Amino acid sequence: MSTGAATRPSADLPPGREALLTVRGLRVAFPTAAGGQMVAVDGVDLTLGRSEILGVVGESGSGKSLTALSLLRMVPPPGTTNGTVTFDGRDLLSLSGRELRTVRGARIAMVFQNPLAALNPVIRVGDQLVEAMLTHGRYTAAQARTRARELLELVGIPDAGARLRDFPHQFSGGMRQRIVIAMAVSNDPEVIIADEPTTALDVTIQAQVLDLLVKINRELGTAIVLISHNLGVVARACDRLLVMYGGRIVEQGTTADVFANPRHPYTRALLAAVPRLDSPPGGLTAIPGQPASISDRPAVGCRFAPRCAHADDRCRADEPPQAELPDRHLVACWKPEAATAAGAVDGAALTTAGTGTPLLELRDVSKEFRAGRLVGWRGRGTVSAVDSVSLTLGRAETLGLVGESGCGKSTLARLAMGIDQPTRGTVHFDGVDVTAPGARRAAGLHRKAQIVFQDPKASLNPWMTAGELVGEPLRVQRISSGRDRDELVGQALERVGLRSADASRYPGEFSGGQLQRIAIARALVLDPSLVVCDEPVSALDVSIQAQVVNLLSELQNTLGLSYLFVAHDLAVVRAVSHRVAVMYLGRIVELAPAEQLYAEPLHPYTAALISAAPVPDPVVERTRKYVTLPGDLPSPLRPPPGCRFHTRCPIGPTARPGRDICRTASPPLRQQAPGRFAACHFAGELHRIGVDPAPSTSTEVGG
Repeated sequence: MSTGAATRPSADLPPGREALLTVRGLRVAFPTAAGGQMVAVDGVDLTLGRSEILGVVGESGSGKSLTALSLLRMVPPPGTTNGTVTFDGRDLLSLSGRELRTVRGARIAMVFQNPLAALNPVIRVGDQLVEAMLTHGRYTAAQARTRARELLELVGIPDAGARLRDFPHQFSGGMRQRIVIAMAVSNDPEVIIADEPTTALDVTIQAQVLDLLVKINRELGTAIVLISHNLGVVARACDRLLVMYGGRIVEQGTTADVFANPRHPYTRALLAAVPRLDSPPGGLTAIPGQPASISDRPAVGCRFAPRCAHADDRCRADEPPQAELPDRHLVACWKPEAATAAGAVDGAALTTAGTGTPLLELRDVSKEFRAGRLVGWRGRGTVSAVDSVSLTLGRAETLGLVGESGCGKSTLARLAMGIDQPTRGTVHFDGVDVTAPGARRAAGLHRKAQIVFQDPKASLNPWMTAGELVGEPLRVQRISSGRDRDELVGQALERVGLRSADASRYPGEFSGGQLQRIAIARALVLDPSLVVCDEPVSALDVSIQAQVVNLLSELQNTLGLSYLFVAHDLAVVRAVSHRVAVMYLGRIVELAPAEQLYAEPLHPYTAALISAAPVPDPVVERTRKYVTLPGDLPSPLRPPPGCRFHTRCPIGPTARPGRDICRTASPPLRQQAPGRFAACHFAGELHRIGVDPAPSTSTEVGG
């Protein structure tokens, strides 16, 4: 039996802040086939103050989203919700359906992670905004139509009046998220619950959406519950922070205090696992084991004990109560003074990249696609997804490839793999021009080059066992059979940290991190020389992400692999890459050794990307000078003339009148220093005028 049923301390809010929403004893459970219950959220207590931004963080399965859904009684059946959620003197969990509808959307609004799923695809955006207002009767039809335009202007949608007539699919991902936020604020709610609102967005658009939420909070006084697995996001925006693990809150306090002095071993480990722009390249710090899922949490004791290096018999037997420490931290741990990140294992530093003849060389490669009638555009045209790109990848080297969605990263990766043929230019693998007829098979590219995709759930057949998935490339290439093949599969699984016995299990029986390990084992079973990693960790929790990144580094060191590492997370790219290439609208705009590029970016686009990436340090986040980019990436169907970045450039002709060369002449990728290349007429100027896109943190986490 648990002994942690202690009375909840009262120090939820800082002195002087009034409570707006109070949650006590929240419990969400789902029935099992055996007649029992699986408890997903277990005894959560929290308080949201007026006009504050409250952050909620934790790994997948910790109960963050279910906690958010339960506040408005939106837990999907057959789940049940118990406890109290007090808002304006009423318990929302005891209201009738009719009474609850006067609260949902009107006084408490929700912003979901996937805006395309949250918007009706067959109803115009303006009609959806108007409907949200008319439903609650606060506005007449004419007033709602006028306010809909004002809301789009508030969230930064250009040409708001005309865009009201467009459908959701005619907007970019960032704009769709802005529309969902506009819908959330349409009835002037007192509370907005934002569940992972920036997860699927590019770093530049993420920064814009986050700044918008902060603006709404500051100007309208709207309280916000911000749920995120990105600790940099909560560092930038949140006043207070709750850390969840295994369905419970294990620590809470002001954001600055939790980051500066985390008291729970899980919080320390979570912060230590975050890749940082201000850290030297090398392996990440990983939390061993897997997050506690709803079905295999410890029945007694601390739920983090199986992964905690400081756990003892007491931790395994008794649930720690949540206690208030002298610095007003609330922490549920028997050992809040533990001095190190619990169970952290440092990853190996990057070794020096191989030299000599490049393994992969792209020479003036272009890839064009014929575009049909695209939504939002009239007529037909040619999309230049990759435009005159030249790159080399050395043996045992990792080349990071970054840029916003639509810049051509994945197309370039497919060209490197030989999946797509270039429209112009050549691709050389191990000295052979593999674009020549029949050369790809002669060079063995189909065996020596493999790919790991972003989402293992989508790339792995759910009806095949792990052994069948890993062994399929051997079968296709007719390599070994019977017991010999089974032995090779077992070796591949063990190489990525799984057991050979796992070969009989199906994908649905593995966690996300384990599935990605299976995908890596499948890529390695043919002993390739090149592995293309296309966003391999973006769908993973920060702790599991660190495990996979360290695994890739270890495999590179032992097997001599070369990686083309495609990602939008600049901190992860820094941790794994020897060199980094930055793409914008199909072209490479900067190429440099990783440490040099992050310390002193020469292209303003690179500086903007690094600046937009949140740093997990509240003090730094709220004091550093940002490079902001207006608008979204232009359409590759009609790229701007001259420098393709000039329409958004902070040192271009819009910001510096007279620089017409940016509008008329496309800058070539020139060598600016040994090993450093940039395609900019004014390379390095942004750094020289005092903008520091990647500052050092002001405090040492956990120091």
